[in-house]
Amino acid sequence: MTATADAPATARPEIGASRRRKEDQRLLTGRTRWTDNIQLPGMLHVAMVRSPFAHARITNIDTSAAKSAPNVVSVFTGAEVAEEQGTLITAWPVTPEQNTPNHPPIAVDRVAFAGEVVAVVVARSAAEARDAAELVEVDYDELPAVLDLKEAAKDEVLAHPDLGTNKSAFWQLDSAGQGSGGAVDEAIAEARSNGIVIEREYRQQRLVPAFMEPRSVVCDPTGEQITLWTSSQVPHIVRFALAATTGVPESKIRVIAPDVGGGFGGKLQTTPEEWITFLAGRRLGRPVKYTETRSESLMAGHHGRDQWQKLTLAATKEGRVTGLKVDLLADLGSYAAIVGGGVPVLGAWMFNAIYKFDSYQFNVTNLYTNKTWVDAYRGAGRPEATYAIERLMDELAAELGKDPLEVREMNWIKHEEFPFTTVAGMTYDSGNYEAATARAKEMFGYDELKAEQQRRRESNDGIQLGIGVSTFTEMCGLAPSRILGQLNYAAGGWEHADIRMLATGKVEVITGVSPHGQGHETAWSQIVADRLGVPFEDVEVLHGDTQISHRGLDTYGSRSLVVGGEAVVRAADKVIEKARTVAAHMLESSEDDLEFANGRFGVRGTEQGVTIQEVAMASFHAHDLPEGAEPSIDASATFDPDNF
Repeated sequence: MTATADAPATARPEIGASRRRKEDQRLLTGRTRWTDNIQLPGMLHVAMVRSPFAHARITNIDTSAAKSAPNVVSVFTGAEVAEEQGTLITAWPVTPEQNTPNHPPIAVDRVAFAGEVVAVVVARSAAEARDAAELVEVDYDELPAVLDLKEAAKDEVLAHPDLGTNKSAFWQLDSAGQGSGGAVDEAIAEARSNGIVIEREYRQQRLVPAFMEPRSVVCDPTGEQITLWTSSQVPHIVRFALAATTGVPESKIRVIAPDVGGGFGGKLQTTPEEWITFLAGRRLGRPVKYTETRSESLMAGHHGRDQWQKLTLAATKEGRVTGLKVDLLADLGSYAAIVGGGVPVLGAWMFNAIYKFDSYQFNVTNLYTNKTWVDAYRGAGRPEATYAIERLMDELAAELGKDPLEVREMNWIKHEEFPFTTVAGMTYDSGNYEAATARAKEMFGYDELKAEQQRRRESNDGIQLGIGVSTFTEMCGLAPSRILGQLNYAAGGWEHADIRMLATGKVEVITGVSPHGQGHETAWSQIVADRLGVPFEDVEVLHGDTQISHRGLDTYGSRSLVVGGEAVVRAADKVIEKARTVAAHMLESSEDDLEFANGRFGVRGTEQGVTIQEVAMASFHAHDLPEGAEPSIDASATFDPDNF
């Protein structure tokens, strides 16, 4: 019998159990280490001088007064470090032909958005650094700025004149072209003559992630490695990006994301401020810290969304959708962020949602403007798509005079049709939207509320009742790697986990994902406790430190549990397999005769058995192990999903 044929479980199954979160006490009481709490001997503080203009040429920077200010250690400009700074990387050029402007962490001769860094001040205290930053005099020649998305599409005013266009890239998904459906223009033409066509434009407003903890970075260059603490969702990616842009080997860079106070995608980037703090530490040979103000966070931290959406829906007179055409203009802001260009592309597979459309075309044009750069925010392209198609389905229901749920159900993929390949080319392996919605209607009291709504309308009641519905399926995980490669994404979609069975029977879980409020420590402890049959309290979860978690792709795209959690499950199963060999030797039994349940290997049909903790101790002692067995039952696993 194999471990996968067993059903590892504890006397009290952990999966689904209500648990007080392990991390909450230290987070709620503040008894933890945020990046800004870090104090190191001789530490200096960094302040940024930022452009007040959306687009301007830098004609002169006078730093003399700032250099003479009390306790100022260093002042430098982009021109002074031009040969060192290169350009910040983007991980998702959505097409090979994408136009990508150079993005120096410190502007050299031109600024492209209000808030861009133009000079850096380093002083003995944060207050002295900020005071000195106000003494830096910068002369600008203001340039025409493009701030409106539709105006940017005209290319009359250019965000980056050297590019010759505001267009970053055009990307299309066409069901007829890829063989997953019919030609959408034909469906629309047919509906215009013998059906219903609904055309709408929706504005997805620009917004700010507004996490509770502002971004903060500490760099300590004084050890064998350069250590960078950063309030980030992506410590592994930050290490890679710093190595790629500075020439310092990855092995000489240690990145630590301690407890992080929220992110929502806003700490997914490798930022100019991280690079600048890293550079300042290396130049001065002393620890340095930068913590942004809330104003800086709102002004220069990346923004989210910002799209114009034009949708054209074709349907029969009965309400069955025969085609959907989506045309997007997506504002990238001033620069190509790490995954900013790919965010609207992700929506391509969400506009068809759980519906069985006959034809579909998705077109997106990514544009640069002289605004703060745009990147992933809470759902990253998927909520924008869901909002639009669900608004449109409501419009169709209103046109037909039908219940919004009735129109949706008419167009759903039915449960007996799974697995189902959508018109966008995505394969859904399972689902039962009819049953799920029926249960939701029952719990909500939908029919009763609809009757009450009708009564109020007919009686002209002064208090009317609105009822909103939305049906969609979430696309989580941003994987598999092979698909991401086809989409020109520069990283993989896998995730890694290690499980260490300590000699005392306690368990350490090392995960490549890095939490910022999600409760990974609790969830991962529950997974391992359930799988290995060890007490929940005996599991310790380690994360966010590239010195401990050597491999990982971090936290974004709703991937932590579905990808990182599965890596933990697979590592636990490998622990069981390794432990099985040792347990069989201890029990003088065949591995095939062992059953594993509740943390114990038992010989089938007998009372003989050993716990996994006893196996861990026996492996540690290594006094009597089977031939070829390692003195450890630790295991590692990497998981890369088969489907998006």
